[in-house]
Order: sequence, then structure tokens, then C-alpha cells
Amino acid sequence: MTAPITAGGTLPTEGDLSLASRLWRWIEMAILFGLGPIGMYWAVHGERIPLLSNYIPPGTKIPIFVALLPVLAIAVVMLIADRTFQLRRELTRRISWRNALSVLAIFALGGGYATYWVMTHHPDWFLEFPTNRPETYRRIMFAYPVFSVAAQELLYRTFFFHRYGPLFGGQKWLAVIVNGMAFGFAHIVMGSQFAIIATTLGGLVLAARYAQTRSFWAVFIEHTIWGWLIFTIGLGRYFFTGVSNV
Repeated sequence: MTAPITAGGTLPTEGDLSLASRLWRWIEMAILFGLGPIGMYWAVHGERIPLLSNYIPPGTKIPIFVALLPVLAIAVVMLIADRTFQLRRELTRRISWRNALSVLAIFALGGGYATYWVMTHHPDWFLEFPTNRPETYRRIMFAYPVFSVAAQELLYRTFFFHRYGPLFGGQKWLAVIVNGMAFGFAHIVMGSQFAIIATTLGGLVLAARYAQTRSFWAVFIEHTIWGWLIFTIGLGRYFFTGVSNV
């Protein structure tokens, strides 16, 4: 039987999950990756939060990264407490030259087309961010991989495949599809149909990359360069909620 997709930091274990454990993990996954993004959308788009409403002015919006923190914190605590996972093992797994070239090839083709599309259909968008707001652009180029990409990849690739990869058994293609769709669904917080579709496709690429390499750094690098491109060529408008207190 084909082994399931697990994280690079997953340690070898003996025996399969019990029926009760499998059922609980399905429920847990639905809560974290189904209800979690709905809660993020509700928070980011200004709904007042029960119990805290007396302290939060009406219309206050929460930055996306702050809204992500509860789910991320749960995942981190679960990984730390899990004896079958080792973070050092996860972070020391390298990316091969062949996979690095694959990352660059896909980026060159897809990124080249995205750039051409913007320049053709929305030339006024092209390079508007680095041109009109250079200081903010530089800060985002630095902060995006550190505070956004690392958190997303730890949650959606490392944690997801370590914790829920075994549920799919040898059906790796199904695990990749579910992961990609969950990643796209998380972007409902952007309030943009384009963002959901684009990140679902991107999520499938990243999930397939992780399934192949089980390398955090492989997906971290691939995610980062795509994000940099999006903010540079003018598509960042679809991935920014416009929250004034970010």
C-alpha cells in the first residue's frame, strides 16, 4: 500500500489510527479549516465580537494576520505537544536542485503570463505599488514572507499533512486537492472571487510541491516569490482588504 503524505517533520510510527481517532481528526479538520476561515472573515470585515463589543468601536476591523493567530496558535501548540513531530526535522529538510528548477520554471511560465495579462488589460496597474508607495512596498516585501508566508505554510502544509495526511491513506491526489481547496477557501477573507480562485490554484501547486518534497522551504520559497510578483505587478489589490489599522 502506498504511504500517505506526511510532513517532513513527521516521525515514523507504528500502527494505524483507530476509528475514533480518524473520526475526531475529520471533525477537527472541518473546524479549523472550515469554520476557522468563516470566523476570520467575520472578524476582518468589521463585525462586532461578542463579549468584547463593549471595548471595540463599531466598524473596527481586525488585520488578517491577527485574525489568523488563533488557528495558527492551535496548530503550533498541537505540533509542539505531538511526540510524532519534530520541528528541527521539518526545518532541516532541503530542496533538491531538480525541484528548485521546477519551482523556477512554473514561476517563469505562470508569472510571465500574469505579468503579460496585467500589462495588456490593466496597464495602469502595472508597477503602481512600488512606484507610488515605495516605502510601503519595501516593508511588505520584507514582512510578507516572514509574517504571512511562514505562518500560512506552517499551518496549511506542515500541520495539515502531518495531522491529516494519514486520513487519506495512499490517495495522495485527494489529499492534495483537499489541501488546495482548503487554502483557497481560507481566502474568502479577502472578499474577492479572483483571490479565491487564484489561491485555490496556487494551493494545489503548493500542496503538490509539498507532497513531492515534504520540504517546508520548498513551498516557502515558491509561495514567497509568487506573493512578491503579485504585489509588484498590480494584483495585490485582490489580496489586500484595505484595513486601515494594518
